[in-house]
Amino acid sequence: MSGQTGIAFIGTGFVADYYMTTLANHPQLRLAGVFDIDPVRLQQFCDYWKVRAYGSGDEAYADPAVAIVVNLTPPESHHAVNNAALLAGKHVYCEKPLAITVEEACELVDLADARGLIIASAPANALSDARAHCAEILSTGVIGTPRLVYAEMEDGPVFLDKWQEWRSRSGAKWPAVHEFEIGCTLEHAGYAASWLVSLFGPVAHVAAFSALTFPNKGPGTENLALGPDFSVGCLTFRSGLVARLTSGLAMPRDRSMTIVGDKGTIVVRDLWDNRSPIHVELAGARRPLLHRLIDRLEWQLQRKFSFRLTAGKPLAYRHPAEKNVLPAYPSQIDFARGIAAQADAIRQNTKPFFSGRTALHLTDIVLALNAGKRAHTPSGYDAG
Repeated sequence: MSGQTGIAFIGTGFVADYYMTTLANHPQLRLAGVFDIDPVRLQQFCDYWKVRAYGSGDEAYADPAVAIVVNLTPPESHHAVNNAALLAGKHVYCEKPLAITVEEACELVDLADARGLIIASAPANALSDARAHCAEILSTGVIGTPRLVYAEMEDGPVFLDKWQEWRSRSGAKWPAVHEFEIGCTLEHAGYAASWLVSLFGPVAHVAAFSALTFPNKGPGTENLALGPDFSVGCLTFRSGLVARLTSGLAMPRDRSMTIVGDKGTIVVRDLWDNRSPIHVELAGARRPLLHRLIDRLEWQLQRKFSFRLTAGKPLAYRHPAEKNVLPAYPSQIDFARGIAAQADAIRQNTKPFFSGRTALHLTDIVLALNAGKRAHTPSGYDAG
């Protein structure tokens, strides 16, 4: 297809299959090839997806058919791969975070700026239909001025599950031990932070706490130095809004976001669902019949039921869902949408929202949450 943007994957691990699954949604992208330092894993991926394998990362960076290098390597490799791709004159789309230190992330953003390139960052869930629907609801002023947000990134006690057996579509093992070592906040907090920053603007202050609460995550992890498996942060936005963001690997699975305003509440049920149900409850409004019946039964029986209903009524999407391919639950995210947004911006000579200083800002926030920084002012993102 003419007008396609050539891309290359560096890294063919577990997450790469999510990108391959959703690449079909974006015909403006063309995968020129892939590379992984593990030759067995690389061959397995290429055999399954019928794609070209590069002999090295340098070969991918030098390919004139490649405009965007997609960095799907582990976080500790992000800086080196991003830096090499930028020096080779390629735009970069990187899995979160941009780097594992703010200084390295800032260096990458400065390098991209100096060379007239775009470095953008995952996650793509804040480009979802659900996020657009939520923004549209907020813009109507139906809940008044947003004042307080609770965002949850609780993955449930996955370390008690059979994680040793989990495989991606092409057969890659879920990198459980590595995720336990790096910490769930670095892996997951960005899914909520990207929504928050895109909806409410830059964060002025972070007050966070993090801890390792379950040091034994199963066979093979007993003597490892594991990262935090719990964090909570209070984010104060320049607009005055306050948000609480939790990330964890023990509490029941919950990826919801609740926005409270002067006149009501918005609840996004699942930030990982491209078209998550979104409920609106107006202050003082008559509650749905089922909610009132449950309340009455609880009073009559004098006990609280074990389930919870989402507050308010679901607000229908204005447009029908496109027939896009998405990964199976729970990762119903169009992972390749971020790359497509970057490719579109390059063609239009603009910059995608989640790039440059905004990507640096999100990286800084997530690193501060993971480190449990008690008083931190994030860098990057200038609202102007």
